Amino acid sequence: MHERASPHFSIPFRLAGVAAALAFCSAAGAAQVKVMVTIENLAPTNSVSFAPLHVGFSSGSFDAFNIGQTAGAAIISVAELGGGAEWQAAFAAAEPNSTRGVIGGALLPGQSNSATFLVDTMTNPFFTFASMVLPSNDSFIGNDSPMQYQLFDAAGKLLIASINQKASDIWDAGSEIFDPNAAAFVAGSDATARTPENSVVAFNFDDLKKFDGVTTAAGYVFESGLGADSDVYRISFQAVP
Repeated sequence: MHERASPHFSIPFRLAGVAAALAFCSAAGAAQVKVMVTIENLAPTNSVSFAPLHVGFSSGSFDAFNIGQTAGAAIISVAELGGGAEWQAAFAAAEPNSTRGVIGGALLPGQSNSATFLVDTMTNPFFTFASMVLPSNDSFIGNDSPMQYQLFDAAGKLLIASINQKASDIWDAGSEIFDPNAAAFVAGSDATARTPENSVVAFNFDDLKKFDGVTTAAGYVFESGLGADSDVYRISFQAVP
């Protein structure tokens, strides 16, 4: 898989400046493994893009959100603007020995990116991720349970080759009402001009078609084209020397 650099855009949540992984690791164990993580946007042409992918390798105790509950500041920081500062801070506070990072900039349909992380597989066998879906007000992908994806076995061997996300896996944070004029990744919008929705986290990809016809920050005219079984995202793992 060859890395393809994303074009730079001047958009509110500053995806343009994030071109490489920022890895933070405070654990030092005996089972250190280098893992290359590759991300791919599998959505149709002119469909959804994605903000940088926030990732963490951990013991499985950081729970960023729960279906049917009000979204907290950590997941809202990913779902509404993509930046994820609160997500990273909350992860670090909950699991100071975890390995955390950010992969890539804006990932348009058909694009890919990758980064390599040094992981202590004994203390951090679980994988957690989150990324904003673009354009949207508060849509994202991510794992509800922090133990949903055990990446390594007791011997430090990879248990998972890839994680595939379909349109039906897209979440709505329920934190901001639908408004193209306040959505991220829409040309001419102000993504900081949010109106609270005061709802709960739920699966919802269908509302993305409400953006059909808008011009994105990347310059293409958006057309969702998504069905429940549409592939939209893949995260692949490979142990490297």
